[in-house]
Amino acid sequence: MGTDVLVAEDIVFPATDDGNRWVAAAVIVDDSGRAFAQRRSPGRKVFPHCWDIVGGHVEPGETVLDALTREIAEETGWRLTGVLAEIYRLVWTPDDGVERHEVDYLVRVEGDLAAPRLEPGKHTEFLWVEDADLHLLHDHRDPGDYFIADIVGIALRRARTLRA
Repeated sequence: MGTDVLVAEDIVFPATDDGNRWVAAAVIVDDSGRAFAQRRSPGRKVFPHCWDIVGGHVEPGETVLDALTREIAEETGWRLTGVLAEIYRLVWTPDDGVERHEVDYLVRVEGDLAAPRLEPGKHTEFLWVEDADLHLLHDHRDPGDYFIADIVGIALRRARTLRA
């Protein structure tokens, strides 16, 4: 699925056949150095009505790269073209009690970045953020769960170093 995607040499995707519930997520950056965020719909079980990055569960038989490619297409209509850097890894357990192993990547995509095709029923709006906008991602969660803003901040800093 992700065979035509350029992947940075230092990236090693984790094996996802270890019995854990894996999540692959992408911080999408544009040519202006902004990152894409989308709001989860109010009816979602995990983090309802909260800002999020693109991503989701790695399905059985998928690689992390396959999942990134699929999730980006499903959630935005864009095509993954490059995985630039691994940004963050975390293990977290939301209110549903299911532990997740998440890996977040800085990526590039192609498509109409001004008009993402948000996944119906799952996302309600989007915005592009830069460092000065990270506070906008602090929404209806417990302040201890602001890791999305932290991950986006890390990705924005990394994107700048890759351009230097």
